[in-house]
Amino acid sequence: MVSRKVEKKILSEGVKYPVITIVGPRQSGKTTLAKKLFPAYKYVNLEQQDLRNFALRDPKGFLTSYKPPIILDEIQNCPELLSQVQVEVDNSGLDAQFVITGSQQLLLNQAISQSLAGRTSIFTLLPYSISEMSDYEKNISKGEFILNGGMPRLYEKNLEAESYYRDYIQTYIERDVRTLINIKDLRKFELFLTLLAGRVGQILNYSNLAGDVGVSSTTLKEWVSVLEASHIVFTLQPWFGYVTKRLTKSPKLYFVDTGIPCSLLSLTNAERVEKDGLFGNLFENLVVLEALKARYNTGRKSDLYFLRTESGIEIDLIDTRGGTAIPYEIKASDTILPEFFKNFAKAEKFVPNFESKLGGLIYSGDSIESFMERKAFNFKDLEDVF
Repeated sequence: MVSRKVEKKILSEGVKYPVITIVGPRQSGKTTLAKKLFPAYKYVNLEQQDLRNFALRDPKGFLTSYKPPIILDEIQNCPELLSQVQVEVDNSGLDAQFVITGSQQLLLNQAISQSLAGRTSIFTLLPYSISEMSDYEKNISKGEFILNGGMPRLYEKNLEAESYYRDYIQTYIERDVRTLINIKDLRKFELFLTLLAGRVGQILNYSNLAGDVGVSSTTLKEWVSVLEASHIVFTLQPWFGYVTKRLTKSPKLYFVDTGIPCSLLSLTNAERVEKDGLFGNLFENLVVLEALKARYNTGRKSDLYFLRTESGIEIDLIDTRGGTAIPYEIKASDTILPEFFKNFAKAEKFVPNFESKLGGLIYSGDSIESFMERKAFNFKDLEDVF
């Protein structure tokens, strides 16, 4: 069984709270992780209809029958139960009595904020990071990393990426989304997903998308919000800091697993991925996702952004920490070219606390400590960078 990087943080910090909450995409390993870390706890899957009905009908009686310590899996199916969980933890005064997991933030966030504020530690578990899957994948190409993504089941069962992600999209994405919003024309939603895959790593332009899909911008914003809440996509927000120049205000969009856009774009093997016109964008998705995983696996907030001025100066990724802006350029290249750093010099002139020497290039070549006073990082070595 693969050791997940977030385990250490859960066992050192999470157990200091009465409730431990683990959220993330379907099949990212939440249940496996909870059972591994807390093997003596009772386990209840709230996807099971009879148990869900019991919990909805009689929350107090449910927790009398299923006493803590307990794992409540897919709690978004019964968020009403959290009010009774609050009563139980307040009465007992004990830590780490409940471990709850969920895959839909839209249904969870409000319930948690109302019932468990100050009583729970929250961890986000994304699919395998590159370092986590090292036991399975050795010396494979960047195209293979992008195509296969990081879903644990694909590696544990040695499944084919093409069929796995096709089924994942049909079984989880379309089903979960339809439980949250009323989609009148599923074909338009399927088209929307494919168009999002074709715009991975690009600025979200709802007006253009609305024209292509044939629905309103308001509807598309709702769809994106639901996809974010279901851990299918995430947005990278533009960074403003104290910059006086005119900056882009719209976010970029990425997928929480690179196997999903590959499937939507009918990219069925690594060679096709690397020859596709969107390869650079997919590689950028892989890198930004690895940076995000590194953050979440240590229990931190994202604090990752990008910068783009209306005049065309762009920094692919900005890490904000300690009041500084640390920039990274992302290139699907095996070699370093001086031009890769041209926007660093431009941004230094107007971005306060811009620490370009702390950042550098993220690419598929060797990690280099100094190149023209800049650093270069291989995309597989980002765990200690972020």
